[in-house]
Amino acid sequence: MSFTKKTGGKALDVLQNLPRITLANLRPEPGAKKAERRRGRGQHGGNRSGRGHKGERQRGTRPRLGFEGGQTPFYLVIPKYGFNEGHSLRPQYPPLTLKRLQYLIDLGRVDPTQPIDLTQLVNARGVTIQPMKRDYGVQLVEEGSDIFAAKINIEVQRASEGAIAAIERNGGVITTSFYDPISLGILIKPVPFFMRGQPIPRRMLPREDMVPYYMSAENRGYLADPEEIQQARLALAQKYGYVLPDISKDELCHMLAMRKDVRQIFFGLSPGWVVNMPEKKILKPTDEKLLQYYSS
Repeated sequence: MSFTKKTGGKALDVLQNLPRITLANLRPEPGAKKAERRRGRGQHGGNRSGRGHKGERQRGTRPRLGFEGGQTPFYLVIPKYGFNEGHSLRPQYPPLTLKRLQYLIDLGRVDPTQPIDLTQLVNARGVTIQPMKRDYGVQLVEEGSDIFAAKINIEVQRASEGAIAAIERNGGVITTSFYDPISLGILIKPVPFFMRGQPIPRRMLPREDMVPYYMSAENRGYLADPEEIQQARLALAQKYGYVLPDISKDELCHMLAMRKDVRQIFFGLSPGWVVNMPEKKILKPTDEKLLQYYSS
């Protein structure tokens, strides 16, 4: 005589005999909960409750935030107005000496046959730029002008008169240009930006108080008139007593004449282009609205 065995019959019997699950009969797993230690009850659980002996810290009567024990607090020592006014908007320009620049060229970290901007200087470990700490670029100073002998086309944010004279005495070209913090962050670290696959943005124009500096031909500003810049080059050569070389007859004439557009961030890459790093391609916009938006 054979009996048919029901599949899952034992499990079904157990479920039928068990009570229905409700909030009243839910219990945590054994060992999942541990009784809290009663503190501050003398011999019945703790002595000092982990607060130490006596004083403000044990009794919970600490003074208000900013109280310094009776002496004049910090927020009253520092004046409201005067010397520190506008300190959060004051741009910083880490210095770059001509001696340091010549050292980088001699080591081969910087190629003098190509235009030099912040990308080359940062990659060569010549300067450190931190846009989050109000760094707006570098300032080229004249220390080492007597030993500087390179012919370069360099773009910086600020430059002293002696540094400009030292570069132009050797037949070089210098330009001072402004970069907003977003464009500056892209310029000093281009590879992470290209890996995101975003189009190159337009460079913003300087704010109102910076416009006179970058429109001045004496500062070689990128917003200045080219004819006024040529006159300023001749005037500076007469002032420092050197003969200004003719750039048009130089073998590096094409490189020395290269300048960025007002809205351009990289040499050779226009705003709106997308650099595809995995496929090593450059994608250019074709839509008329995009072309009009990214045009200078």
